Amino acid sequence: MSQIKLGSHVGMAGKEMFLASAKEAASYGANVFMLYTGAPQNTRRKEIEELNIDAGWEYAHAHGIDEIVVHAPYIINLANTVKPETFELAVEFLEKEIIRTAAMRSRILVLHPGSHVNAGVEAGTEQIIKGLNTVLNQNEDEVYIALETMAGKGSEIGRSFEEIKAIYEGVDKKDRLRVCFDTCHVNDAGYDLVGHYDEVFAEFDRVIGLDQIAVFHVNDSMNLLGAHKDRHANIGKGTIGYDTLHKVVHDERFLSVPKILETPWLCEEGSTKKTIPPYKEEIAWLLE
Repeated sequence: MSQIKLGSHVGMAGKEMFLASAKEAASYGANVFMLYTGAPQNTRRKEIEELNIDAGWEYAHAHGIDEIVVHAPYIINLANTVKPETFELAVEFLEKEIIRTAAMRSRILVLHPGSHVNAGVEAGTEQIIKGLNTVLNQNEDEVYIALETMAGKGSEIGRSFEEIKAIYEGVDKKDRLRVCFDTCHVNDAGYDLVGHYDEVFAEFDRVIGLDQIAVFHVNDSMNLLGAHKDRHANIGKGTIGYDTLHKVVHDERFLSVPKILETPWLCEEGSTKKTIPPYKEEIAWLLE
């Protein structure tokens, strides 16, 4: 049986940059991890040469970590038809992020498909396709864009498997697309993983194909099934619960697929500041 790939989202900062990320992941007992190449809410990025990539990988390999996932920043909105400059920024920035992802020796770049900003799902989807074609048709890096399943809050696109499939259908280089399956988002979008686990994955297989799942985000949800919100809960503290998330982590069909925790940090007793990462305990618990 191949080893389960389980880790969490980690930071990348200070002088050590990527080395700090690898150290943080190793401290949690992770064998895979996910990061942003810079702040998710702005376009400021350090030069690739400053990311300390070689030292980070040396440490990672020594601690049993051979794979990482990169998450694209939230500011990329390929679905925007309302403001041309937002779309242009998204295309330009996604191009840079693919280059950075390849430089960091990751093959998976997770991307929120985008929000149509009240222009409608169809217009937004066409714009996403246009943006992805612009980027992928001129980029040869061996990086997959993993479209994330979304909870469906506001005007998000990707709230159903069909909406993600529609993006696939318009993209020229379909072989460069994959899916990031977020358990909290799928629950909040109305797919009943708890009551109908097998049926949800059978439906995903029928619409897109299980072989297209390149990464899982393993999160419990604060919300009821179909709430169309997006609030992650700690493992076992939400409406999905430990048993279903444990089932995802141990599902033999997905053993080689990285699974990333994005659960909330915890507060020290008597404090409201979230200062304690939960990942070491949650990883160990899910591996039981």
